[in-house]
Amino acid sequence: MLNRFFFFCLIAVVFTPCAQAQSPKYVHLSQFLDSLAAKDKFMGTVLIAEHGQPVFQKAVGWADPETQKPLELESKLRIGSVTKMFTSVLVFQAIEQGRLSLAQSLADFYPQIKNSEKISISQLLQHRSGIFNITNRLDYNFYRTNPHTEDQLLAMMLEGGSVFEPDTKADYSNSNYILLTFILGKIYKSSYEDLLRSQILNPLGMKETYVFGPIEVGKGEAKSYLYNGNWQEDLEAHPSIPLGAGALTSTVSDLSKFASGLFEGKLISTGSLAQMMEMKDGFGRGMFMIPFYERKSFGHTGGIDGFRAFLGHFPEENVTLTVLSNGMNYDNNEILIAALSAQFEKEWEFPHLRERAISEELMQKYIGTYTSTQIPLQLTVENKEGKVAIQLTGQPQAVLDATAEHTFELKAVRAVFVFDPDQEQVTLKQGAANILFRKKQ
Repeated sequence: MLNRFFFFCLIAVVFTPCAQAQSPKYVHLSQFLDSLAAKDKFMGTVLIAEHGQPVFQKAVGWADPETQKPLELESKLRIGSVTKMFTSVLVFQAIEQGRLSLAQSLADFYPQIKNSEKISISQLLQHRSGIFNITNRLDYNFYRTNPHTEDQLLAMMLEGGSVFEPDTKADYSNSNYILLTFILGKIYKSSYEDLLRSQILNPLGMKETYVFGPIEVGKGEAKSYLYNGNWQEDLEAHPSIPLGAGALTSTVSDLSKFASGLFEGKLISTGSLAQMMEMKDGFGRGMFMIPFYERKSFGHTGGIDGFRAFLGHFPEENVTLTVLSNGMNYDNNEILIAALSAQFEKEWEFPHLRERAISEELMQKYIGTYTSTQIPLQLTVENKEGKVAIQLTGQPQAVLDATAEHTFELKAVRAVFVFDPDQEQVTLKQGAANILFRKKQ
């Protein structure tokens, strides 16, 4: 579950020798993960499975840097929007039981939501409802730590209104899966966690997956961190906000079991799985298609607090990749490419992790406060021990990597900042967005 546009992520760490004997083809991947950890680029757990059996697994970094408690393969991390795969399975189970249908209208449950009579269960699953994404609110980082009721979350959706006419396009919205959580509760008269346990977790023997509460390191759970020159513990979202959109904690082993069980037909029928995998405007129903060269995987990414997650299953090859992180200061996509290149024996160049030095004279030209006419936020640039640190209104500060002349990246979220010191301006490039900030005089 991610704040879709405004970033801010994770962290990295010092490696730990938590890996088992691996095939020689994974040597460079293992070295790469160690290198990332040693340079404060990544900490997390990685598992590759073939036919449901692990062929590579490794943990690097800390569950708690302050006490130097290392991450382990069994460490439990929040998985963010990978939770949506579980929620989608519960919905399809309800459909197979005759309790719901894909064509059923949202108005049967929440007629007060704008366009509810035009919005179907299918459109909620496939992000085609047009309902405002409540985690896109500018105050998300302020309210995410506090418990919320169903009425409070519905009020946010009503306030946000309709972003587009239902089924005219797709746009990611956590609100869709929050509503699906409420709907499941109504038709089963049961809690989300009880449904998960009885219909997914127990049947697959997933003992380390559950709706998260306050993090307890002593029980094998990892804290999450943001990188700001060093690892700084992030705040903890309250589970009453993400619900079935992102409120689960799990392990790489449990998630691999889930993927195997789902694609082996242990949870839903072949027909229901095909409907989950059906893509429209890049969105399936609770999953995405994620390509790697000629191969296709199906799964989901996730992000909540400082945690990031990836679960992808290649049905043709019966290969599953799971990556969980509680600290990232790097482009997660590069880690996935490294892992899949090792698995499928593709050529892959070990990246250089050296950073460019910034002169004091140039740094003085960068630092300052910037504003934009495109968004109502202020960008503050500071010198953080010789590195450029930026902070948007309401967001935590983040240290950037210098990648080219006047160019800096927050790689964890693929955000690029291009400075023009002569014009006293900086451009933020993230996805399709290009936002120009000018220095305040």
